[in-house]
Amino acid sequence: MDLTILYRGPLASCDYDCPYCPFAKRRDTPAQLSADRAALDRFTAWAAAQTGDRLSLLFTPWGEGLVRSWYRRALVDLSHQPHIARVAIQTNLSCRTDWLAGADPDTLALWCTYHPGQTPYARFLSKLGDLTDRGIRHSVGIVGLPENLPHARRLRADLPDHVYLWANAAEGHTYTDAEAEAWSAVDPLFAYSRRAHRSAGLPCRTGESVISVDGEGTVRRCHFVRTELGNLYDGSYRAALAPRPCPLSVCDCHIGYVHLETLPLYDVFAGGVLERVPARPPRTLPVVGA
Repeated sequence: MDLTILYRGPLASCDYDCPYCPFAKRRDTPAQLSADRAALDRFTAWAAAQTGDRLSLLFTPWGEGLVRSWYRRALVDLSHQPHIARVAIQTNLSCRTDWLAGADPDTLALWCTYHPGQTPYARFLSKLGDLTDRGIRHSVGIVGLPENLPHARRLRADLPDHVYLWANAAEGHTYTDAEAEAWSAVDPLFAYSRRAHRSAGLPCRTGESVISVDGEGTVRRCHFVRTELGNLYDGSYRAALAPRPCPLSVCDCHIGYVHLETLPLYDVFAGGVLERVPARPPRTLPVVGA
């Protein structure tokens, strides 16, 4: 079975204090960190043992995972498993990058977000350069706040042409056509993020070939639908895997709507769905189903 898994354990601490994020500068207690480590170790062991399946794994922690040694170790270990097609994580890239020397660059990938004001630009750009030198697949992105547009333009100018720079529409922000055009000049795929996508009753790969898993092993179709499909560790989720329409009215997050069958994003990101790396340099495309 080919299965994509989005894993989100209890980790909720971050070393950044972005004003729009509820997890800014949040600290987990030692007990919470210990529980997160145990949950991740359990998931990693389970994934490594599923040799009869072909897995693609994306870690989407609420906080920043790569400042924790157990996330770095999990990514390296999983990258060497022959039945794991991809292992990726969303990160602010505040961690060091030398640990990547132990990973398989054909399997491991990073989804990197730049937060202006949280890290020196030169430091962030240097780390991206190290990823390129190491052959680590990665995308780079930024939140589409008006004040971030100059930073996005600078980053696009300094990145190699083959590195995709994405822009996420800021939550609660409405874009005029002129504003959207400016962001689309940086990210030709910005139109997909600009507005929420109608999803009610539409076919989606989540719940069939894509699932979400939390630290307890509870399986749901995605992070945004709370209905439980079973548990990962007792195997009860497998009987629930089936095509099913989306029960929500709209989907407004990339890690959700990328799986909608009414959108062409599996073709756009062929081979790089989890790390948000397009199959070829993107050009402005019409948005279907918005």
